[in-house]
Amino acid sequence: MMESQQLEFIKNALEKLRRVASNGKPFWYAREIMAVLTYTDWRDFRAVIEKARVSCDMAGNFSADHFVHTDEMVEIGSGAQRSRENYILSQYACYLVAMNGDPSKPEIASSQAYFADQTYKLEKQDSLTDQERRLHLRNRLKDGNKKLSRAASEAGVRNTMFGVFHDEGYRGLYGGLGLAQIKSVKGIPDNEDLLDCIDRAELAANEFRITQTEEQLRKGSVKGEQPAIKTHRRIGAKVRQTIKEIGGTMPEKLPAAPSLKKLAKQKAKELNEAPVEE
Repeated sequence: MMESQQLEFIKNALEKLRRVASNGKPFWYAREIMAVLTYTDWRDFRAVIEKARVSCDMAGNFSADHFVHTDEMVEIGSGAQRSRENYILSQYACYLVAMNGDPSKPEIASSQAYFADQTYKLEKQDSLTDQERRLHLRNRLKDGNKKLSRAASEAGVRNTMFGVFHDEGYRGLYGGLGLAQIKSVKGIPDNEDLLDCIDRAELAANEFRITQTEEQLRKGSVKGEQPAIKTHRRIGAKVRQTIKEIGGTMPEKLPAAPSLKKLAKQKAKELNEAPVEE
């Protein structure tokens, strides 16, 4: 396999195993990436993890924050189970594991390149301004809404009813207010998109509403246009209730934020003008 093909194969394999914690940080299970890195014996791979933990501590980082020991139950046949050791690894931990792996394995070199690139991206994201973080989250919502619309369509919502479907989600989250009413309350002009003019906490609440509704529709238990619409409103209301229970501010009470349109155009221009790497 060519080097470029090897890197692409490892990248795709690791991306499929990537999970995201509640704080938004990615993580991997050691037992899962062990196979990708072509280790067949847990004892051998555990030795690599131990070396990586030492490297972490020597670099001045608390290894317990990046290498979380856990036990899991696995099937051993005839319905019986047994416990086995595993680790939850942060992105930085995975990078250190790759750096301490067997250098003769081509998969190790490819994983080093992958995790180095991902760590750089995460560090870059951590250095974003508040406005850039808003834009990053706003772009995730654009993608999320597209996925939600596809799931709604598969559940039976007609294209002509998409406006109603999405509005009901807002009504659930915003205490009965539809999109037009929310913008009116916040003083957002008609020519602006609501999601371009709200801050990160409100964007996050909407992302939770969107992703949880999509998940419910994807499960396949919701069939038909009206049940899908009612599901969106119900989940929006559940998110609202959660905000209330933790003492948060109701979303319609949060002030509008400066529109992200100008920043989005600027970033798009920067991307288009960026030199292409050979």
